[in-house]
Amino acid sequence: MTQVVLRPARADERDHLDDICYRAKAHWGYDDTFMASVRDQIRVSPEAIVLGRVWVAVDARGLPIGVVQVDRLDARAADLTLMFVDPAGMRTGIGRALFRKALDLAREMGARELLIDSDPQAAGFYSAMGAVRIGAAPTGYEGRLLPRFRMLIPGL
Repeated sequence: MTQVVLRPARADERDHLDDICYRAKAHWGYDDTFMASVRDQIRVSPEAIVLGRVWVAVDARGLPIGVVQVDRLDARAADLTLMFVDPAGMRTGIGRALFRKALDLAREMGARELLIDSDPQAAGFYSAMGAVRIGAAPTGYEGRLLPRFRMLIPGL
């Protein structure tokens, strides 16, 4: 496992973070039509950056190589809105570090659980991290459903 350095995202790197999200999603072989349809759904929120809800994993040069965004849903739950790792950094521990940060962010928000609408390609990762599959969530794209997971926030 690689030593992973995390830090809050900065507003001036949003385009780079959006690019990481796009390339990570495309890595799984989705066609251009599908990628165009989800592009706006996998962008980092500028407001979430300002509020400190977006964190990045950085490489040795200090450049982002992964991103996570967590948003509050209600009094009980937070949403893992985005979590993507640049394809060059996959399977190096970056995803695990970002997921642990997501749990920390959710805990800081007072959430008791983190809800995750997972890409089908990432479902095994979330299961391995201890999240429990609780159903499926519609995406609005040709009837496609995403595996939905729940992770109880440790320590609450």
